[in-house]
Amino acid sequence: MTFEQAPEAGAAGVPRGARLGVDVGKARIGLAASDPDGLVATPVETVPRVLDATSVRSADVARIAAEVEERFAAVVYVGLPRHLSGAEGAATADARAFAGRLAAALAPVPVRLVDERMTTVSAHGQLRAAGRRTKSHRSVIDQAAAVIILQSALDAERAAGTRAGEVVEPAGT
Repeated sequence: MTFEQAPEAGAAGVPRGARLGVDVGKARIGLAASDPDGLVATPVETVPRVLDATSVRSADVARIAAEVEERFAAVVYVGLPRHLSGAEGAATADARAFAGRLAAALAPVPVRLVDERMTTVSAHGQLRAAGRRTKSHRSVIDQAAAVIILQSALDAERAAGTRAGEVVEPAGT
């Protein structure tokens, strides 16, 4: 299957195809992926963040692009960190800028922003409940947050019958 081919629509009217969830942090980026039917999100890996990158050719973007290609991902969901009030801050601007660079690198695969309020807090709580100590789960917290972001988007897709979130225009357009 190539990206230009439209996969057969699933039961909810959303085209089939794996989805990728991305949790953008200052030091690390968590990745999660779904099955082609978009039922379950699972952790993939944690990618080191390249903070001073301004082009679409940075190592972090290239690693995500490779994962999208390998999985034939139909869409990429990037978490948008807002304040509890819904207001946007510096972390939101950073996630938007990263998503724009990612969209430019992945086109024509769409990148969409989805609300990620409280995902890292939820991920910490889930890992603690599973018996993981804070020090030992630092390496997977970003993956766990990406799973929560992606599962939320998958649930929203099923409920609405359309892709979740806000479409990201590629950087430089």
